[in-house]
Parts: sequence; C-alpha cells; structure tokens
Amino acid sequence: MAEKRIGIEGSLAIAEAAKRACVEAVAAYPITPQTHIVERLAEFVANGELDAEYIPVESEHSAMSACLGTSAVGARTYTATASQGLELMHEVLYVAASLRLPIVMTVANRALSGPLSIWTDHSDVMATRDCGWIQIFAENAQQAFDLTLCAFRIAEDPTVLLPTMVHIDGFYVSHTIESVEFLEQAVVNKFLPEYHHPYPLNPDKPVTMGAFGPPFIYTEAKKAQEVALEASKRVILQTWQKFGEISGRHYSPVESYKTEDADTLLMCMGSFSETAMMTIDKMQAEGQNVGLIRLRLWRPFPLDELRRAVSKAKVLIVLDRAMSFGGPAPVCSEIQAALYPLRARPKVVSFVGSLGGREISAEAFEELIHRGLDKAKKGKVDEIEMIGVRE
Repeated sequence: MAEKRIGIEGSLAIAEAAKRACVEAVAAYPITPQTHIVERLAEFVANGELDAEYIPVESEHSAMSACLGTSAVGARTYTATASQGLELMHEVLYVAASLRLPIVMTVANRALSGPLSIWTDHSDVMATRDCGWIQIFAENAQQAFDLTLCAFRIAEDPTVLLPTMVHIDGFYVSHTIESVEFLEQAVVNKFLPEYHHPYPLNPDKPVTMGAFGPPFIYTEAKKAQEVALEASKRVILQTWQKFGEISGRHYSPVESYKTEDADTLLMCMGSFSETAMMTIDKMQAEGQNVGLIRLRLWRPFPLDELRRAVSKAKVLIVLDRAMSFGGPAPVCSEIQAALYPLRARPKVVSFVGSLGGREISAEAFEELIHRGLDKAKKGKVDEIEMIGVRE
C-alpha cells in the first residue's frame, strides 16, 4: 500500500499529498516559506499531471476569496500561505468557516512583522486561533504529507464541512529534505472519497450562503458553528484511526513521549518537539523522571485528552512560541484554563521562546526544564519567562 521511501523537501511532499488528493482548484499567492508548495502544484497542473484549475491571484486576500467560490460550487480546494499572507486573509478566514466550506490550507508558520522576519515562530497561527477552522500541527515532512491527506477527509465529511489548516514550521519542515513514504494512489483514492458538497451553488437549484444575519439570528448561527466544530473531533479521531490502519502511522489529539513514569512534563508544538525528544532521552538515561507531550490538535481544543495526559504529573512546563502582548502566553493560558477545574493538577510553568526563528537546542531544552522545576519549587508559577533573551 506504500511506495518506497524517498528523500524529498517537506514542501514538495505536501504538494504531492494535494496532488494525490486530486484537488480540483488551487488559488494561492507566493510568500516565503510556503512558495515551493504552490510552485510545485502549478507545475503539476501545467504538465498535465494534475487535472485542476490553478488560479493566480494578486494577494492572499484574493486567494482565500477565490477558494470560497471554488469550494462553494463543489470543487476540492487547496491553498497555502504563511505569516503576513495569513493575516491578509484574516477577514476571509472567518467567512470560510461560517459558510462551512471544507477548504484545506497549509500554513508554513512564520513570525509576524515587525520587525520583518521570514523565520518561523507561531505568532501567525495564534493570531488566527479563533477563526473557526480545524487546526492541526505536523512536526516533520512525513506527518505533513499524512495530515494533509487526512485534512481533506476530515473537512469534507458531510457531518463536518469545515475548513482545515495543517501547520508546519517554516524552513524547519518546508525546506528540509527528509525521508518520506507516500501512499499509492489507489490507496489514497479508497481513503479519500470524492467530494460532494450537499448544497453547492448552482443556478438551477439556488441556495443562499452567507446571508445577512441580524441580531435575532446571529447568536444562533454562532452557536451552530461552535457545535459543528466541537463535533468534528469525532470525525478527526475516526479519520486518524483509519489512516493508521492503512499506513501504520497513528495520530492523536495529544501525543505523549516517554511519559509513563514522568512526574515532570514538557509541552511543545511543532517541529521543536523532535529536538525536545533528544533532551528527554538524555535526561531519562540519567535517571530523571521527565517526559514530553505535544499538542497535535489545536482546534477543536483537546480538553479531555490533555487532562488525561497530565493527570499524573506534578509539574507541567509549557513552551509558547508566540507572545500575547499584555497578557498570558496563548498556549499556556489555554492549558491553565483547561486544568483549573481539576482538584489535582500539576503546577504549570510558562516559558516563551524561539521568537523569530531563534533556535532552541537540546541542551537549551534541558536548561529550560531545570529552570521550570526551580520556578515550580519556589512557587514562581504566575510569571511568564522569555528564554534566551538578552537584557
């Protein structure tokens, strides 16, 4: 069911996933570090390898607007962007979610201006966390390929019909050549049914999308949207289970690494989790009871899975890769809110690091864990600490 492993750049592996998903429409605007994805898709279309409409546009705002149209008429639709491009799309992201259009988008996470930075952090995703999209994190090229295929099946399920982002760390995943195992086209075709929107725009059978919502109906519309997003988790879990059966690669909303006997946990999101694994290996070999958990599913937030994952921990050290200026760190604040109602819960220590792409080495992760333990011991868990900052 799987082809031979090959070495391929992460961006090209994602483009291959979209090609094997038989996307029918791509509307995109180039922005570093996602450009290679849509360039490769444009090549596929130009060479006749992919039967799709490639729509060149003048901006990311236009790209997402074009995606609204193609998805609304029933075409399997894909796009990709990063950073400022994602923010230029911002107002249209809300429309895609509220219209229940199952667009799939790769976001090559990158820092927001200013100052101008093309390197990765998570400021762009955190700025769009409340737009109503399903949001999933991949840590490497193989996961990006797999989760892109899964994203189409999830988004297009008739009980879901919600747009879905797959987040990758710019450059760390998008531009790195890794070993990737593709699924054969016949297997993908069986896993991913043809997309049929139940209410496509059709002049012969008129429907209304995005109508005016006065106060007497707007609240109910938002409630329905929230119910739909929360209910999508059932399909997400089913999809990942099915994908695991055909590929041998299994995904979960919250994933644990060597946490069985750990009373101290580090929590990361994205590609840096793999560096953190090296730290956990070293510290456990030295007899220290530490483990790692990673958030795979960001929206809908995996409340129950998170609580189970940290139920035996005494200290939870959370690394955010974005600031929430004037407030608590975005991921850590959600972790704290999720754990607050529990009678027994770990002490949560908040760190912010890797802004603008600054690296965190395995040694730096070890220092971070020791620093977190020291803060927990001293009761200094109400403050956010920026790591690696020169003052």
